[in-house]
Amino acid sequence: MGLLKSFYKEKMQVQIWEKREDMGEAAANDIGKKITELQQKQKEINIIFAAAPSQNEVLEGLAGNTDIDWTKINGFHMDEYIGLSSEAPQNFGNFLRERLFGRVPFKAVYYINGGASDIESECKRYSKLLEEHPIDIVCLGIGENGHIAFNDPGVAEFNDKKIIKEAKLDAVCRQQQVNDGCFKTISDVPTEALTLTIPTLMSGKYLFCTVPARTKAAAVYAMINGGITESCPASILRTHNNASLYCDRDSANKVL
Repeated sequence: MGLLKSFYKEKMQVQIWEKREDMGEAAANDIGKKITELQQKQKEINIIFAAAPSQNEVLEGLAGNTDIDWTKINGFHMDEYIGLSSEAPQNFGNFLRERLFGRVPFKAVYYINGGASDIESECKRYSKLLEEHPIDIVCLGIGENGHIAFNDPGVAEFNDKKIIKEAKLDAVCRQQQVNDGCFKTISDVPTEALTLTIPTLMSGKYLFCTVPARTKAAAVYAMINGGITESCPASILRTHNNASLYCDRDSANKVL
């Protein structure tokens, strides 16, 4: 595999790979190793997964990993559109079910219900689940605007008191969903979503952030070289004791 560069920015480890496939394989291998390591010490593991095309290679690598005992893992996902049909392919629960949750035998999978009639009650329900299942691993990406989960600039709070919240999606975030091929036009993209907050994501013991594609280059540069600020929410990963960032040449072209 073609590792181009590896370094630390504050506490965050950064790996830059020649090809997207190499990047995804490296991230999936490291996540798999951490899972099997933790399974030597713990009866069960709690993992949060991002649902986005940027995670395809990682999810495929994990689904094919025969060293992992999935029957001792609880799966969570980190965000979900509000008001989207439960049958829609863009529904994040469906995305993860197709690529991972439905392919391996998890102990349990806990879905966020973006179609709930009472959003406040849904937030309370999912908050309780996360309180009962302290997070070991978070598998995430970042957005073109530097968001993590749906914590866009403007709604991202490093000291958020909530575990999960309703968030309005900004125009850059919504356009990204079109750029990724998930929706035909920006008018098709929901304007609101439920998202785990930044403190919830940062509570994970180990964070593995995978970011391919030239469309993320500006965000990657800001994440690594800008200030640690809510205007680039992903920059907070530089303060985590066990955060790893995986990029390909395209996403890292401004930092090479």
